[in-house]
Amino acid sequence: MDAAVLKKVALFEGLTQGQLAKVARIAQPRTYVAGDFLFREGDTGQDMFILADGKVRISKSVPGIGEEALAILETGQYFGEMAVIEDSPRSADAIAHSSCTVWVIERAKLDQLMFTDKDLAYVLLWTFVRTLSERLRETNEKIKGFFAISRF
Repeated sequence: MDAAVLKKVALFEGLTQGQLAKVARIAQPRTYVAGDFLFREGDTGQDMFILADGKVRISKSVPGIGEEALAILETGQYFGEMAVIEDSPRSADAIAHSSCTVWVIERAKLDQLMFTDKDLAYVLLWTFVRTLSERLRETNEKIKGFFAISRF
């Protein structure tokens, strides 16, 4: 993976060129066609994804309703990062909304990299915290909206 591409991804904006090169070395490409599942809710996750090309839909299956799209991700966005932070099942489905290419970073490789480069770990972990906080805030707003709609 090209380190210059990583620099455009919000998660890696605070990294030096050397750190970006280290991350680029552990990323592996995968391609999917529209409709393919990258992962399913409940799966055990061991890696995160950076969307290099195409679109990915993050969704949940709602009983009695069907699929509820939470987000449509585009080039440069990352997802699945919760799997590299904690040992919990995937919280949603990730589906190729169009044909796409992603760069995959395995948890074990990222753990090793962060163990050997504490400055890199500091930047990434704080970015993870901000991302998760932002997503939690968005989810809370959606829940408020669902409750408001359910009153009618």
